[in-house]
Amino acid sequence: MTIKVGDTLPEMKLMTAGPDGPKEESTASLFGGKKVVLFAVPGAFTPTCSAKHLPGFIQRVQDFTAKGVDSIVCMAVNDPFVMGAWAKDQGVDGKLVMLADGSAALTKAMGLELDLTARGLGVRSQRFALVVDDKKVTHLSIEAPGDFDVSRAESVLELL
Repeated sequence: MTIKVGDTLPEMKLMTAGPDGPKEESTASLFGGKKVVLFAVPGAFTPTCSAKHLPGFIQRVQDFTAKGVDSIVCMAVNDPFVMGAWAKDQGVDGKLVMLADGSAALTKAMGLELDLTARGLGVRSQRFALVVDDKKVTHLSIEAPGDFDVSRAESVLELL
């Protein structure tokens, strides 16, 4: 079942990629008591994700902060080392949290997985964006396959 507005994010531990390497974080620490924008991409270093999705959020961090967002989290079904390398490549410089959902645990718990096994990519995340206020989902935008519209930074900013 897909997570929906009003639902609480599942409790679990994942890995973040930071300047000091991988670090275990809980969803409670990442989303509890904060207003957070979480956006997910099918994979680090993939064309749309690298050329448009992640850069859009990096460029608009101050706009999100001005609208009361405490944190922006970029999630992909990749390991924390890949997420760290992607963050370095994209110049994230600590502006966003790079969340590695390596086994798709959170993605599956939210019902937002995308099976790309036939393409040799395994289980990935759908492209989506959600707004979380103290672990409760207040907005969710899921892209249709191949689209890039409702989860882009500009679209999320319009909702805040």
